[in-house]
Amino acid sequence: MQPRRWHDSYDPGVPASLDYEDLTIPEILERAVQRYPDRPALTFHNARLTYGQLKGEVDRLAAAMSTMGVHKNSRVAIQLPNLPQTVIAYYATLRLGAQAVMTNPLYTAPEIVHQWTDAEVVVAIVLDSLFKRRIEPVLEELPVKQYIIASIPDYLRFPLNVLGRFKLKRQRPPMVARVEPAQHIHFFRKLINGTGPTPPPLEIDLDDVAMLQYTGGTTGVSKGAMLTHRNVSYNLQQIARWNHGVEPGKEVLLACLPYFHIYGLTVSMNMPIHLGAQIILVPNPRDITGIIKSIQKRGVTLLPAVPAIYSGINQSPGVSRLDLSSIKVCNSGSAPLPVEVLERFEELTGGRIAEGYGLTETSPVTHSNPLTKRKPGSIGVPLPDTDAKIVDLENGVSQMPNGQEGELILRGPQIMKGYWNRPDETADMIRDGWLYTGDIAVQDDDGYFYIVGRKKDMILCSGYNVYPDEVDRVLMGHAAVLEAATIGIPDKKRGESVKSFVVLKPDSAATAENLVAYCRERLAAYKIPRQIEFRDSLPKSTVLKILRRELRDQELAGDGH
Repeated sequence: MQPRRWHDSYDPGVPASLDYEDLTIPEILERAVQRYPDRPALTFHNARLTYGQLKGEVDRLAAAMSTMGVHKNSRVAIQLPNLPQTVIAYYATLRLGAQAVMTNPLYTAPEIVHQWTDAEVVVAIVLDSLFKRRIEPVLEELPVKQYIIASIPDYLRFPLNVLGRFKLKRQRPPMVARVEPAQHIHFFRKLINGTGPTPPPLEIDLDDVAMLQYTGGTTGVSKGAMLTHRNVSYNLQQIARWNHGVEPGKEVLLACLPYFHIYGLTVSMNMPIHLGAQIILVPNPRDITGIIKSIQKRGVTLLPAVPAIYSGINQSPGVSRLDLSSIKVCNSGSAPLPVEVLERFEELTGGRIAEGYGLTETSPVTHSNPLTKRKPGSIGVPLPDTDAKIVDLENGVSQMPNGQEGELILRGPQIMKGYWNRPDETADMIRDGWLYTGDIAVQDDDGYFYIVGRKKDMILCSGYNVYPDEVDRVLMGHAAVLEAATIGIPDKKRGESVKSFVVLKPDSAATAENLVAYCRERLAAYKIPRQIEFRDSLPKSTVLKILRRELRDQELAGDGH
């Protein structure tokens, strides 16, 4: 690609363009097995699989699924938390040339029916407790022919395989359940133990679709982004080269980001396998205590996470007395990372956080801060072979000058093939080779990008545009504020007015008047919240992203929450 201003900010040794290895996702695992057969690949409590053992499990499951009718271009749903079975199921699916449909374990029955029907799923790999609660009531509405049932204790060794089952049964809702055998139901470990590691030979092309990765559906019915082997393979090679301080075959990565989300899938599953890293599996990203213990116990060196996790670690009682110095490199995405959170975490660990940006439709990473030339508050610069520009919000074509807001558009090898069975929406999202993100951003003179907000979240107040992210960043700069979320609410006089929801830090105090005065010094008058509501917590997605739409729905419903 043509030289860009931001290339001058790349870390030493990171080129503007890469010589990519044309490896499909199964070939990436194959190569890791050849290089590191006896190195630990997956660790889950007292369970451990080496790369050689992981490959054996993948081949056995692939061979078993091939007898169930899974073949090239079949769709296989995987509805599991971060477990050894999740990694095995994903690689087994792709080994057959089939397409993985990663499904959020918190999805309701109607959401599951929509996604699996839309994707025409033939086999689903599901946690036992989810099958009983969510799947059995809607079996007749689903296209699935065969189910493979996994259980959290499947790979645990004694005594945790016994003790864990009792503990999981006592949770509410229970996290293990008995599923009755049937012709269309198979059990994960039994299936693997009874099958040889001989999946059928198959040629997979780099431009074959590897996944239908469904968007969150925050603005309507969720859509399946078609991500090819090339999209995902090239993106993880971009990320691995960007994090140039990592050492293949030596790193330990904590996988607390959910694998059903594209950020977790690429950065916490595929990338460490590409590097021959040991993956420490954490099923619950909200378990901050467990995350901290894992960092200490396992000597974690790589921690991809979201701001809420970094903030949670910072706020954990007694954390400053702990040794977290094994941490080297961290990536942050999904939401803006407050500067004070970054600085405090780095002070605690000695590691470096690179804040970045991406979308489901971009596999996902397109931007990141260079580790040596960061600009806190920015999403950094485009990765190698990735182009970006800011265009006029109205015509979508005219490029905006540096410092002026517009829509961020992108192109690069990680851009999706399109939306599954939605040509019109694909054509609206990808125009003349550029993907239109829907995010409003600005670019500075050094080529660094800053996200201002979402077009769909923009508040129109007395004819002025107000971007909630900007208001939130100001509020979170206040010493007493832990979290903030801003929305627009109907206003007869102004069209919309600004309302912010705030969570205070433990043992901190502030009034609405204090925060308004703080904003008045830092924001134009029309951006200052007209209302501030204090809450104990804010609604979040499974990847700990604040859900403004829920706050908006509650407000419009007069919830009085």
